Amino acid sequence: MSRTLLVNDQTLVRQGIRSLLELSQTVTVVGEAADGKEALTCVHELKPDAMPLDLRMPKLDGLGVLRALSGILQVPPTLILTTFDDDELVLEGLRLGVKEYLLEDVSLRQLLDAVETLAQGKTLVQPAVTERLLRGLQRTTYPSLDAPRG
Repeated sequence: MSRTLLVNDQTLVRQGIRSLLELSQTVTVVGEAADGKEALTCVHELKPDAMPLDLRMPKLDGLGVLRALSGILQVPPTLILTTFDDDELVLEGLRLGVKEYLLEDVSLRQLLDAVETLAQGKTLVQPAVTERLLRGLQRTTYPSLDAPRG
């Protein structure tokens, strides 16, 4: 049974996701957080197996939550679940330890598969995210391996 913490500032969205996840026999929602600061407290207290996390929230955004957790605790397996389709946010989230990235228009099956994959300690990268990673790598500059070292 996957212990899941939902982090989303929109009450209706959070409650809807909770209702959908509770249809599963493998997911238990152990808590909800309406902003980033509340998420930090909940992670510390609840120690979830999976954390669907929104990016844009009051008090502390999703990336801020990840930065704060990486400084004090191990980041729980995290799924960015957001309406914002932004390459830079995807890449920064992945740099901070996010294991999955989904837009909020996913099907129930996709959401359940993502949460279950997280809880098993695995990573699921959708083809669209793989494309973003490749585009991001193409834009990244690396020092030449042949460059003289001082």
